[in-house]
Amino acid sequence: MSEAPQPTAAAAKPTSAKVLPALILAMLAYSVVQTAVVPILPSLAAELKVSGSDITWLMTANLLSAAVLTPLLGRFGDLRGRKPVLLISLAGLVLGSGLAVCTHSFGLLVVARVLQGAGGGVLPLAIAIVRDELPKQKVTAGVAAISASMGVGSGLGLVATGLLLEHWDYKSIFWMGLVFGLAAVALVILRVPSDPVVDKNGGADPLGALTLAGWLSALLIAVSRGNEWGWGSTRTLGLFAVAAVVALLWLLVEAKVAHPLVDLKMMARPAVAFTNISGLLIGFGMYGSFMVISNFAQTPEKLTHYGFTATVLHAGIMLLPSAIGSMVAAPVGALLIARRGPRLPLVLGGLLGAVAMAYLALRHDAEFDIYFSSAVFGLGVGLAYAAMPAYINGAVPAEQSGIANGMNAVLRTVGGAIGTAVMAAILTGDTLKLPIPVHLPTLNAYQNAFWIAGAMCLVAAIVPFAIRATKPASTPTEQPTPALAKTDA
Repeated sequence: MSEAPQPTAAAAKPTSAKVLPALILAMLAYSVVQTAVVPILPSLAAELKVSGSDITWLMTANLLSAAVLTPLLGRFGDLRGRKPVLLISLAGLVLGSGLAVCTHSFGLLVVARVLQGAGGGVLPLAIAIVRDELPKQKVTAGVAAISASMGVGSGLGLVATGLLLEHWDYKSIFWMGLVFGLAAVALVILRVPSDPVVDKNGGADPLGALTLAGWLSALLIAVSRGNEWGWGSTRTLGLFAVAAVVALLWLLVEAKVAHPLVDLKMMARPAVAFTNISGLLIGFGMYGSFMVISNFAQTPEKLTHYGFTATVLHAGIMLLPSAIGSMVAAPVGALLIARRGPRLPLVLGGLLGAVAMAYLALRHDAEFDIYFSSAVFGLGVGLAYAAMPAYINGAVPAEQSGIANGMNAVLRTVGGAIGTAVMAAILTGDTLKLPIPVHLPTLNAYQNAFWIAGAMCLVAAIVPFAIRATKPASTPTEQPTPALAKTDA
């Protein structure tokens, strides 16, 4: 399917130089906030006097919130306009950061992380705004820049955490999120126009929203806590069963209501369905590898004879090349999409991720190995993230762009939650016997984790070949966007 006609005349569209910086800053603000706490969870547990298992709720709560709110905000943007809903999404991020700055309570900090999860709506809303507002020849590069900035922000968040902790306490991390969020809000108000794409014939779907939130919550809690509770425990299996039953109920609801939250026929289109599968697999590889590489770098070499005894800052710097790689991927991905369609960068993204993880499984004795593989992996993630919205936007009409990209973002989040849980299970399941009360993974456990992350990325590279490449016919009045010239309808 060719891209739906745009509602605004080309002459009236703003330039990318005006709109893009605001949207990219909004995406960076969310991605930095999401990953910044990852390297300091153990120290936060000691600071807040909670157990190591309880402190993981600071990540789990954020993932749950983002998974549930992202498609809802994407759909509300389709119904009521993208700019106001984007500001609501950023307001959640700002309020959560402000609450985190003001409290020393673990419970309120979890609430703050839930509020920050509203920032997950930035990705689908920003992509929809670019599609609606920019001249058609600028859409490919704009979408690629926003998508790749998610990988850039994730890498920068890890480095910024280390830098801040060198001079201040953990509160400085939430101050960073507050400043980023406020700057993004101001720039969006000033630079993003009120968008004209509103699905005036659509409607709310409260039951669909409730059931979607139900099965996503059950699934992500089971995945994130399964390693602690035991994968065969009653609680874990019970939550998986609840997720399956409520997911089935959600499908039945969406098939029956007049105005579904998620159009199942749209989600079943090959270009959407297979892109979402790739998104889940790439999310698995990205979040899982960040955790594994950070832990590997911080492992005390004298005790284990591997690792680099790195500080939080040093470990973050070793992952910094991933952010640089994602930054480079944005213009490269846009060029490849414009010339060859989105399949090539999506396939290359998966392949580069697989190569990076395979390299680390085989070579990990020198810091150069971490820097090199991190750069290659970041380039792969950036290319894949740039290609996914191009596939989806080429297969759905403009009024469904927000929810379609929102569901893709949800599956990346779900993939990330599964990836971190699986990696944690691998690392804790094979530990060294040391004369101290510390459980450190064996080198073999890390190698297995790298191989599994690489395998997921390799499958993500194969999946796009299931999408039939077509070249939509153009009309005298509506030329297809170059980025979409070879996507499935």
